[in-house]
Order: sequence, then structure tokens, then C-alpha cells
Amino acid sequence: MVTIVDYKTYQKEDGTDFQVLIVQGGIEAVKSKASKKTYLTARKANLPCTFNAITCETLLGTQMPGSVHRIEVEPYQYLIPESGEMITLSHHYEYLDDEETVIAKNVVEKEMVA
Repeated sequence: MVTIVDYKTYQKEDGTDFQVLIVQGGIEAVKSKASKKTYLTARKANLPCTFNAITCETLLGTQMPGSVHRIEVEPYQYLIPESGEMITLSHHYEYLDDEETVIAKNVVEKEMVA
């Protein structure tokens, strides 16, 4: 299950606004690479929608089936807003519904042999 925890308004190239719901998965314990201490966190993902801001506001706190998964992508630069530090990431978080979650956990991609 994920919970809708926030929303943001973005602007398309043509100047029209659209909303993105921010969904959050359950808590998970992770170990810090730097300090080796365990801490709790929750993954978040942006989910575009067709709702207006008023509807998005009423959806806050709503739970829906699915989960947030770490997806490996081509490396990209990311600016940490709090510190101003530029880092390189090679993943992002994405919402997957229950069916997509089962597929992601059970399907192994086969490498092409030339």
C-alpha cells in the first residue's frame, strides 16, 4: 500500500498546469553507508494525474494498492536542495501497482546474445 502524502503543481511547455500526486510507501530500515547505523525511511514517488488542485487536496491521506520501487536508470546529476551539493545518481523511485510489483519481483530480463 502507498499513501498520498502531498501534491505539486507543474507547468507544461504550453503553459497549462498539471498536478502530480506524491505517494509514499511504508517505512523500511536501511543501514547508512557512512555511519553504518540503521535508520528508518520511506520511499516516495511522483505520480502524474488528471485531477485539479482541489481534488488533489481532498485525496491527501488516501491509501491505494501498490508500492514504490527503486528503478535503475542512466546516471544523472542531482542537486541536494538542503546542502547545495551536486551528486550523481543512477536510480529513481517509481510507483508500481500490485500487478506490476508481482511482475517486477518475478520476471528476470534475458540478455541478448549476439
